[in-house]
Amino acid sequence: MPPARLTRSAYPWRMAELDPAVVAHVADLARAAKGASRRLALLTRADKDAALLAIADALDGAIPVVVAANAEDLDRGRERGMAAGLLDRLMLDEARIRAIAAAVREVAALPDPVGEVVRGSTLANGLQVRQVRVPMGVVGMIYEARPNVTVDAATLGIKSGNAVILRGGSAAESSNRALVGVIREALAARGLPAEAVTLLDGDGHDAARALMTARGLVDLVIPRGGADLIRTVVMESTVPVIETGIGINHVYVDASADLDKALAIVMNSKTHRPSVCNAAETLLVHESVAADFLPKALAGLGGAGVLLHVGPGVEEYAVAAGAAYERASETDFDTEWHRLEMSVRIVPTLAEALEHIHQHGSMHTEVIVTESRSAARRFVAEVDAAAVMVNASSRFTDGGQFGMGAEIGISTQKLHARGPMALPELTTTKWVVEGDGHVRS
Repeated sequence: MPPARLTRSAYPWRMAELDPAVVAHVADLARAAKGASRRLALLTRADKDAALLAIADALDGAIPVVVAANAEDLDRGRERGMAAGLLDRLMLDEARIRAIAAAVREVAALPDPVGEVVRGSTLANGLQVRQVRVPMGVVGMIYEARPNVTVDAATLGIKSGNAVILRGGSAAESSNRALVGVIREALAARGLPAEAVTLLDGDGHDAARALMTARGLVDLVIPRGGADLIRTVVMESTVPVIETGIGINHVYVDASADLDKALAIVMNSKTHRPSVCNAAETLLVHESVAADFLPKALAGLGGAGVLLHVGPGVEEYAVAAGAAYERASETDFDTEWHRLEMSVRIVPTLAEALEHIHQHGSMHTEVIVTESRSAARRFVAEVDAAAVMVNASSRFTDGGQFGMGAEIGISTQKLHARGPMALPELTTTKWVVEGDGHVRS
């Protein structure tokens, strides 16, 4: 599955030369962010935490302003026929804004990774060698209609000593503008550079392309969104990229599964919040428990409004359960639904389930429900994914749930960072060597 994602994108960013004015504008913003990053790198933990707490208080105080701005985005989204799941991702109300502010306070309470000694030793010749964490510098975020990402990225960047340049989707432009305005005002009020958080507003696709090709000014780009967006950034960026992947996640119900546990896990993985990347998109059921499990599972899913895309042998259970269904097409098992839809397949063996996941998974999150330790060990060993759940919902793949505080994304690559990314993943390292007049012979 991963190699298939690196094909020509549907995003039309490479079809024309970039507007030189946009390139110059983004370069100016990046230079200002670079200057801000040097100041942030020198801040103490107390300075950074105080800034984050000020941002959290400012967000609580700006709820009416942010809600009004978000209403503009929601109105435009409805006029354009935006799907219900995407509107849910976009929506900010008082409860969600207060939750975002609370997450900022949680980030402030987390340990500061900057200055942490990763490893070190004193060599036989007396040289003291240590590897320490330092900020990346300037981090670019390119993402879609998720205004909460605006705050997560900004605050995680500040805590880890990085300046952040944000390129959000046009669907959330009013919300992002309001949120970044609140953050910049809070920084400036504390005597910190407002350029530590910059929003690329307008200028169409050229602004995103200019950001991801600003090598030397931007140190890292993180894309977060749909497959086309991620694919485009990975293929066309000249700035190093951490790939955050799509979530074609599976729940496999093994022959030895506790079926009551399995039903709860399947329902939570699919219906708790279907629009997010850690929701399950495919249900695999071992044939030996299909007759006992599928009637209850499909009735539950159908009752929750889930449209089922059924493989061979599943249709009779869907009919008996009274669930809405379609016969699965060739592409359904490669689809991230982002809504109340789910593909369902019966598999004859654990090996066949593993092969299905290998062929169709996106290396995000995979779940096995089983009471067999050997089956669990094999599943964990053979599944190639950033997170593997044994008898737990896919919805737990989340920085907050893992105790990291707010996350900046979930990486499905294998270099530097994998899985939920929080503060340590936004740092690099520096080798510090201390001697006493040492010279090499």
